Amino acid sequence: MNASDMQPLVEVTRGSIVESIHFGTLTVVDAAGKVVAAVGNPETLTYLRSSAKPIQVLPFVESGGAEHYGITDRELAVMCASHHGTNEHVKVIQGIQARLGISADNLLCGMHTPSDKATAERMLHNHEENSQLRHNCSGKHTGMMAAALFNRLTIENYIDPNHPIQQTIFRVFSEMTGVPVSEMAFGIDGCSAPVFAVPMHAAAWAFAQLADPSTLPEPRRSALRRIFRAMTSNPDMVAGPGAFDTTLMEAGGGKILTKGGAEGYQAIAVLPGTCGADSPAYGITIKISDGDLFNARARTVVAVEVLRQLGALNTNQLEQLKDFGPRPQHNWKHIEVGQIRTCFSI
Repeated sequence: MNASDMQPLVEVTRGSIVESIHFGTLTVVDAAGKVVAAVGNPETLTYLRSSAKPIQVLPFVESGGAEHYGITDRELAVMCASHHGTNEHVKVIQGIQARLGISADNLLCGMHTPSDKATAERMLHNHEENSQLRHNCSGKHTGMMAAALFNRLTIENYIDPNHPIQQTIFRVFSEMTGVPVSEMAFGIDGCSAPVFAVPMHAAAWAFAQLADPSTLPEPRRSALRRIFRAMTSNPDMVAGPGAFDTTLMEAGGGKILTKGGAEGYQAIAVLPGTCGADSPAYGITIKISDGDLFNARARTVVAVEVLRQLGALNTNQLEQLKDFGPRPQHNWKHIEVGQIRTCFSI
């Protein structure tokens, strides 16, 4: 990722001046792989991080593993999630693991404080023991172990890049993005699983096909449709109360899928007809160059504005997303001191 690939996307004002600028790049692609719009360089190579999860679970679903284990849509959604570690998330994951004959002890994702503030405060107050199950990637890791067990493979080191499950994920991701595995960049994610980088337009194409897999053969076509349905029908499983991914999918009414990733990445899939009667499916990828570590404010503003400019959101939906889109900036006494606004047009 080069600075020259980035353009100003978000301005933060205080009084009459622009105090801060978030640079980044965004790309909109249709299901045929055509770049419909871009700000910055659509060839920018960067990691999807957790935005890749809906594609990482695809081999498991299309191979028949989800059907074999009776995985519900709610369970499939948490396999695609960066969940916030609530009791409901833990309960759903434990249900999957019980059927697989595994437990939290088999997870290799590590442990962190639950992302859900209320859950974290309750656990601290009640001296509740933390668990790897509350890690935001525990659903993904459970899905990877499910895929290994379905294929009669070892689960002891399921996150090793050379493990057959990871090799299959690389191959399928390559097929969905059109990028040969040999040209993908690899690293280790925060949860210790492999993570991969492809150009922005290639990742956007994968999400466009997630929204419209009609030209793809079976069983991939049905698997992608099921993943889309599972996530958009269970947005609370994908993130958590008040989170952007959850709120956008609730507002989207089953037509918009979104999945955020670390370091300022956001990927969105929009169903055909959402932006007008004859509009195609769109895949959208957003990368904020500074990592967007302050409450993910930049990527959510960009995401809402891109969808508004495409015609994917009506007035009522924009009102539901007012806490995430372009908005006033307030100080600690809730005095309006400036604006968080976009500065791009697609």
